[in-house]
Amino acid sequence: MSKAAITAMIVEDSRLARLELKNMLEAHPEVEIVGEADNVDDALKSLAELDPDVLFLDIHMPGKTGFDLLEELETVPHVVFTTAYDEYAIKAFEYNTLDYLLKPLKPERLAAALDKVQQGIEEERSQEEQHAEGDFLSIDKRVFVKDGDKCWLVRLGDIRMFEVYGNYSRVFFEGNKPLILRSLNQLEERLDPAVYFRANRQQVINLEKIDKVDTWFNGRLKVTMEGGAEVEISRRQAVKFKEKLSL
Repeated sequence: MSKAAITAMIVEDSRLARLELKNMLEAHPEVEIVGEADNVDDALKSLAELDPDVLFLDIHMPGKTGFDLLEELETVPHVVFTTAYDEYAIKAFEYNTLDYLLKPLKPERLAAALDKVQQGIEEERSQEEQHAEGDFLSIDKRVFVKDGDKCWLVRLGDIRMFEVYGNYSRVFFEGNKPLILRSLNQLEERLDPAVYFRANRQQVINLEKIDKVDTWFNGRLKVTMEGGAEVEISRRQAVKFKEKLSL
């Protein structure tokens, strides 16, 4: 089966590192490099226009870091960090990063990262198709949740929130928050958007489990869920949230 085309942007302050990555990507004809930048501010100007599938992102750059860039984006492409520092790996996966490649880059690790990007693109397409068809789980369906030796049968509508945790997702219901081996994107494919809402990159919330909504900074909203958990709704999602729940 032929591979789907992948558009990519490289954000890296080292010209030699950018050149090395571009040379390595020539072995993957499905990848089209649509842009590059050597700092966060220039990257921000280009990303909204280019809308790449994947962002190859360095961490340490002049002025602002790769993490700063992700914090400023409203919508984030698939992210593959390329860095000489291994101590940021855990933090990187808190941003739902697809992969974390250490310099000097290795061809086999780059190929594995691109496979993950391909899988992510396929998941997004599947999600769009299922949303178009309205093929969602009923909120009255009981779902099986297993975490280690513990397991539960939970009514889907009783789950307050799903939260990304690396390649896992944390499920919040009653006083429990087990981890399951499903990405947030995979879960979102099956959830009815009339009930479940993507608040930000890391959390999907049950609209019926919201206790309170407050205005927040820079056009964002903060919602308080049943049980007291507070969730920030990003600026772009706040617009969709208001549209969805307004009379």
